[in-house]
Amino acid sequence: MSKPTAKPRKIPKPDPRRARAGEELQRHLGHSFQNPRLFEQALTHRSYSAQNNERFEFVGDAILDYSVAKMLFDAFPGYSEGELSRLRANLVNQDVLAEIARSMGVGDALYLGVGELKSGGFDRPSILADAVEALLAAISFDADFAAAEQTVRRLFARRIANIDLSNQGKDPKTLLQEALQARRLPLPKYRIEHQSGEGCDARFDIACDLGELAHITRAQAASRRAAEQAAAKEALDWLQEHHPLPGKNKKHRQSRA
Repeated sequence: MSKPTAKPRKIPKPDPRRARAGEELQRHLGHSFQNPRLFEQALTHRSYSAQNNERFEFVGDAILDYSVAKMLFDAFPGYSEGELSRLRANLVNQDVLAEIARSMGVGDALYLGVGELKSGGFDRPSILADAVEALLAAISFDADFAAAEQTVRRLFARRIANIDLSNQGKDPKTLLQEALQARRLPLPKYRIEHQSGEGCDARFDIACDLGELAHITRAQAASRRAAEQAAAKEALDWLQEHHPLPGKNKKHRQSRA
């Protein structure tokens, strides 16, 4: 794969906080960039510069799909193409990538335009997910495909090892409902706390209220459905941690002959 030559672009002002975030991010990725401009471009949103990470995303998406597919192919030898595709869809999606990005502190290292920064772009799932894909491309350009694939394995190995096969195909709202019913608790209530923008700029702030458990989770997304699903996921994680079912294993894998 030919490596792109970094084009001249505006040089960002030194920012110690972003520099520290960048160092920490490279540690999480398991890759120290020889060409720092590739690293910067992977973290540059289109609102900041025309020399941004959109083309990197295209390559990173392909790297991610292949690498996770290969990991699942090796981990589940008895599974059909359709079953493997469903497993991959539950791993390679905006919500999971945004969660991974947050765990690495990607938001603190992003280059965003003033408007995008003020509107919370540093924590917007779509921007975070795109940055993860762009970073994989940047690693492949800085080193090679094998280095990028190794980063994917680093980021997804534990998730694949902890796949709960009984939950495949069920969305977070369904899983939360089932979990509450198993505990003989009332169903959650969802409400819109704030709504702004239209079309691609739409933002929904949703609250998921667990009622008598006196716990509320919140999430933001570009659609009401996506925000509700994200809030339900947060609520489900909290419920399983603080109110586990007696004798219930949280995760289990099964093998096929």
